[in-house]
Amino acid sequence: MLVGFVGLGIMGRPMALNLIKGGHKLRVHGCRAESMLPLEQAGATTCASAAEAARGCDAIVTMVADTPDVEQVIFGGLGVAEGAAPGSVVVDMSTISPVATRSMAVRLANMGIEMLDAPVSGGDVDAISGTLSIMVGGSAAVFVMMRPLLELMGKTVTYIGANGAGQVAKACNQIVVAVTLESVAEALTLARRNAVDPGKVRAALLGGFAWSKVLEVHGRRIVERDFKPGFKAKLHHKDLRIVTETAAQLGIALPQSALIAQHLNALVGMGCGDEDSAAVTKVLETLSGLKL
Repeated sequence: MLVGFVGLGIMGRPMALNLIKGGHKLRVHGCRAESMLPLEQAGATTCASAAEAARGCDAIVTMVADTPDVEQVIFGGLGVAEGAAPGSVVVDMSTISPVATRSMAVRLANMGIEMLDAPVSGGDVDAISGTLSIMVGGSAAVFVMMRPLLELMGKTVTYIGANGAGQVAKACNQIVVAVTLESVAEALTLARRNAVDPGKVRAALLGGFAWSKVLEVHGRRIVERDFKPGFKAKLHHKDLRIVTETAAQLGIALPQSALIAQHLNALVGMGCGDEDSAAVTKVLETLSGLKL
C-alpha cells in the first residue's frame, strides 16, 4: 500500500518508520526538513507539501498537534485534500476535538474521501516499539480495511464507533491518565514533605493495589527528576482543554479534570510546557513550599 504520512514529530516519526518496516511505501511531509531525514534514509519519498505527500496514496496518515493544525494540513493551501484522490482514506491520528472531527469527516466524504479518527495512547516509547493503543472512529468497513496498517503502529487497536468516537475515547483516556498523574504527584509530594524517600514509597506502592502504569513510568520520572518529554506538558494541557470544552458543551461535571487542567495551565505558564507532563509535580511542590 502506498501511504502518505504528514507530521513527523516525537510520535509521528517512529510511527511512520514502523509502516516502512511493515513493508509499505511512504510519501512523507514534515514542517522541518530534518524531521524527514530519518524517513528518507529508510526509503521514504520526501515531499514539499501535504498535498504532494497525499498524491497517489491509498491512505494518508496525519499526526499533528491540535485541531487547527489538522484542519490546516487537510484543508489548507497545499493540504491533503488537494492531493488525495476519491476513494482514498485519511487516517487522522492526532488528538483533537470530536466535534471538529465529525465536521471534517463530512467535508471529506463530500469529496469522495473516507476518514478515520484514530488517536493514540502510549507516548514515544510505545510509538517506537509499535505498541500504542489506538482508538478508532469512522466507518466499520473502512476500519476493517485499514486495520492491518494500524496494527503496525499499535498493539491494541479498538474500533469505538462512528466518526468522532475515537476522539471521545481518547478524551476519556486523557482524563484517567491526567487524574492518575495528579494523584501520583500528590502522593510523592506528601512523602517528600514528610522527609520520607519518595523512591522507596513508589517501590512499595508498585507492589500493591496502587500499582498503575502512570505510577511506574511517571512516578519514576518524578522521583528521578527526569522530565525529558515522552509526552510534552503543553500537549497534555491541550488535551485537557478539549476535555473541559467538551464537558462545557454537554453540561456535565468533570471536577477532577478541571483541577488538573488548571495545574497544567500553571505548569505551561511556568515555562515548562516542553517538559514531560510528569513535571506537573512542580506545581504541587511550589504550592506546598517544597524547594528541590
